[in-house]
Amino acid sequence: MDGNMIPIIIVPILVIGLPWLIFHYVTKWKSQAVLTGEDERMLDELHDIARRLDDRLCTVERIMTAENPNWRLSACDPGPIGLETRAAVEPRSGPEPRTVSNRPLRSLEQ
Repeated sequence: MDGNMIPIIIVPILVIGLPWLIFHYVTKWKSQAVLTGEDERMLDELHDIARRLDDRLCTVERIMTAENPNWRLSACDPGPIGLETRAAVEPRSGPEPRTVSNRPLRSLEQ
């Protein structure tokens, strides 16, 4: 009689318990993959902020272009921030690339 009880216990576990367990976790995974209302609001807010920042950047670029059409070329020039360049020390002849030193032209100690 003891040998007949094992199949009676194992068959319901395999037929009922295993599919229930699989479907349970599948529904849990699907419910977690969906964005919540709070997540959607946060994404909408971040999208609005990014759009406004892009508009501001376009406005600044238009202003800069109106004031100086070649501002993009001079934006990488280290001269205005006080860095010493080889061009400032000796004159160049030809399109030789400039080298930049990280040593300031003036001392901060006063």
